[in-house]
Amino acid sequence: MATNVLTEEPAMMTHTPTANFETDLAMEFLRVVEESAIASAKTMGQGDRKHADEVATEAMRRVMDSVPMDGTIVIGEGERDEAPMLYIGEKVGKQDGGSYPAVDIAVDPLEGTNLCATGSPGAITVLAASERGGLLHAPDCYMEKIVVGPSCKGVVDLEAPVSHNLHVIAKVLDRDVADLVIIILDRPRHEKLINEIRKAGARIRLISDGDLSPGVAASMLGSGVHAVMGTGGAPEGVITAAAVRCLNGYMVGRLVGYTPEQGERMKDMGISDPKRIYTADELAPGKNIIFAATGVTEGTLLKGVRFFGDGVRTTSLVMKLSKGKVRFIESIHLDKRPDVKVRIPER
Repeated sequence: MATNVLTEEPAMMTHTPTANFETDLAMEFLRVVEESAIASAKTMGQGDRKHADEVATEAMRRVMDSVPMDGTIVIGEGERDEAPMLYIGEKVGKQDGGSYPAVDIAVDPLEGTNLCATGSPGAITVLAASERGGLLHAPDCYMEKIVVGPSCKGVVDLEAPVSHNLHVIAKVLDRDVADLVIIILDRPRHEKLINEIRKAGARIRLISDGDLSPGVAASMLGSGVHAVMGTGGAPEGVITAAAVRCLNGYMVGRLVGYTPEQGERMKDMGISDPKRIYTADELAPGKNIIFAATGVTEGTLLKGVRFFGDGVRTTSLVMKLSKGKVRFIESIHLDKRPDVKVRIPER
């Protein structure tokens, strides 16, 4: 009997001899984000964000095509005419005629391109995957969002005053509003939000780029982050929702800042009401979600890529919704050298 590579559960499948259904896709996706992180880390601090993103994307694309799956990019680098690879709708995975599982994939080859280009903390490579139809096909617009931890499920509301949300978060966590730490992207569009949070008495940690990693941290108990608020990229919002579901956190989001053309295209993407407020369960409704991320530069959630004489060291996070597992993985990638040997202990 074959194994469903998304759930690791036995599954009745008919497949060709070339199909390898014993492969765990979570570990395959770990390899994808690791290689992408290593490639982009080699450009760290060189001041070229475009080049950093290109090498990360190229590495992710190359490794992804070796994974035994029938993959489709549902959130990627843009449309076919705008992105040389990993564009929305692109097919990825082994193209050898094998019968492989259908997988929807949302990617951000380098979340925090500016952070990598300047050597600043917090850049990561990340992807989320699910069975077909398990991730919202979000257009490349903005998403207004609030992300909180498991204790605050259902208590925050995008349409409620900021002070109300802060007070209910504090009440649930049994602390004062002054004890809360809220992460916000440092953007002019957030001036009003920042003033309202400060007026309520909560503390703010402003970040220059990349609110996906803080969204993951907000869903983890004991991270020191109590909420992420504000408007960021919609594609990153869907990937964040996948992580939030794996961590049993809570998130609400609403698409904003889209053009009339994007509004029309949403109908083709299955979005009938652009003003709808989504929860994480609706942004990432899949039953078999996999989330994988690797640190590129040093961050609070993941350590950055470290190069040493014999190879490279990476720190990654891999989560599987169906198994309820969260793994922090340290990997040492040794160069293929003739003097690297493994000693087998005697019996």
